[in-house]
Formats: sequence, C-alpha cells, structure tokens
Amino acid sequence: MSAQFNDFSAYTQQFAAIASRANRLALENAESAFSVGVKTVERNVEAVTDYFSELASARDFDSYKTLWPKGLQIARDNAERMVAAQQEMFGLSLKTGEAFGSLAKSHIESAADSFNATVAKATKATKSAAK
Repeated sequence: MSAQFNDFSAYTQQFAAIASRANRLALENAESAFSVGVKTVERNVEAVTDYFSELASARDFDSYKTLWPKGLQIARDNAERMVAAQQEMFGLSLKTGEAFGSLAKSHIESAADSFNATVAKATKATKSAAK
C-alpha cells in the first residue's frame, strides 16, 4: 500500500511540475504578444500624432495638398506595422504550441518508459515464479 501511495505521490509531483511549466509557457507567450501589440500601437499613435500636429500647423491649401499624400503613407505604414505585429504574434503562438507539444511528448515518453519497465519487471517476476 505504501508503494502505491509513493507512486501516486510521484505522479502527482510530476503532473504539478508539467502543469507549472505549461502555465509558465502560456504566460510567457501572452507577455510577448502583449508587448508586441503595445509597441506597435505606440508607434502607430506616435506617427498619427506627429501627422496631426503637422496638419494643425498647416495654414493654406498648398500645405494641405502636400500633407494629403503623407497622411495616406502614414495610414499604409500603420496598417503594415499592424499586419507585421499580427504575424509576429502568430509566430510566437506557434512556438508556444510547439513547446506544449514537446512538453507533452516528453511526458508521454517518460510515462511509456515507466510502464514498459514495470511490465518488464512483472514479466520477469512471473517467469521466475513459474519456474
């Protein structure tokens, strides 16, 4: 009975360690994605603010004509930055998914190795008892 309790305790510790690692991976991914998003929004807001300050200082029609293409370029640049940030966030999510997969794979492999060792031990004990 004590051996069964020790096995259960070991499995519980292993599960807690794996769950802790999975949570850490998820939090690191969320932190990285949030950081990328905030930096992108910050750059976009800075570009738009600079443009609006130039727009506010324009006084004649010619100034507005020169600012119009610049505004379109800023909008395009902002859109490109947002797309690049989304792609980077997707890449981070893929890396996190791969880390989850390798974590699960290592856990499954260690459980299979443990099971195979137990089966081999039981088979050996059965063969020696049968003789």
